[in-house]
Amino acid sequence: MPNPDSFYSPEAYHPKCVPDQPPAEKQPWLRRFGSMRLPWGSSQDIVPPSVLTSVKPASLRLQEERDRIRDEQKSRGEYKPKLFEHIDLHDLLDHERIRHAQFPASSKFWMYMQMLGKGFSCITIPLILFSFLITEDYSHPNWPSELANTLLTLSAFIFAPLLAMWGVGSLVVYHFPKLWIKPSRGPLWEFNRRTGLITVFDYDNQGEYKKNGTIGEKAAPFYEFDAYITVTPDRQGLPNNVLCIVHRYQDIWINMGNFVGACSGTEVPCALWDYLQNYMDISKPLPDTPRLEAFRHLDPTTAEHDHQTGREPRYWRDMDDETFKAKVREMNERIPQIDTFSRPNLMASHVDYAEA
Repeated sequence: MPNPDSFYSPEAYHPKCVPDQPPAEKQPWLRRFGSMRLPWGSSQDIVPPSVLTSVKPASLRLQEERDRIRDEQKSRGEYKPKLFEHIDLHDLLDHERIRHAQFPASSKFWMYMQMLGKGFSCITIPLILFSFLITEDYSHPNWPSELANTLLTLSAFIFAPLLAMWGVGSLVVYHFPKLWIKPSRGPLWEFNRRTGLITVFDYDNQGEYKKNGTIGEKAAPFYEFDAYITVTPDRQGLPNNVLCIVHRYQDIWINMGNFVGACSGTEVPCALWDYLQNYMDISKPLPDTPRLEAFRHLDPTTAEHDHQTGREPRYWRDMDDETFKAKVREMNERIPQIDTFSRPNLMASHVDYAEA
């Protein structure tokens, strides 16, 4: 079992070891958006649905079998590296860090083409066809030719482009991965449980954070950040809520919408804030999710917790599909009941928020 004294940095986040800090400052970024600060502490054992289902038990078993076959082939000297095995996509979630990256714009182009083409084809085309069929004047003697001409026009200017987007996008995504699976410049941000730091990676700033063409990094302790729910309009102008992690004293912030998407309610951003607090808190075990199961024995606090509670090491990996669906439903029912806004802000005993 790993030794916690040698594993965690002295700066790793522990609620009982948070130092007193300067008064909070209102950051310029927050003035541009409607926002509300969330309290620190009293987090529930809760996980956003998209995080819980990002890897399913069946996928864990499949990967386990692939690893077994790979190890056997390597032992016989027969292993041939897979097509994209050497590519670092800069995305990571284990017992030490949550590191998030996105595909570059060139990769997103093909993904969006396929998704938009499919979505509009499946929705728009049936609606247009149905509307024309029910509004056509069938008493007119030339209705067949008029309907045919209308459909030809629609096919040329609407149906064909949408179907082409769907077809070409699907062709590239599913059959020509070399055209779109490419690494980005690097990660966007990182939450490090072992060191207690949040790091934002800077690729555009040419000032103090970027020197000699290297990637700049803005890093600060987790306890120096606050969580805000910010309200931004979607493409239809409707309000959406997203969690933002904002440094209390510098213009450093993370829009978590690229990790857990924006939503109409506040419950999911609140659940994400609890998840992040639980992940970074070395006095607690790692959040119990399928994706983190393989790393639980490597984290000292989690290993000790699992030993004391008798947690089955293969709890998720051996779970059948129906049981997993039930667990997801249970979590979905718990999230709307989250009590974030009724909690006291435990960080207020270390920080004066009067100026923020």
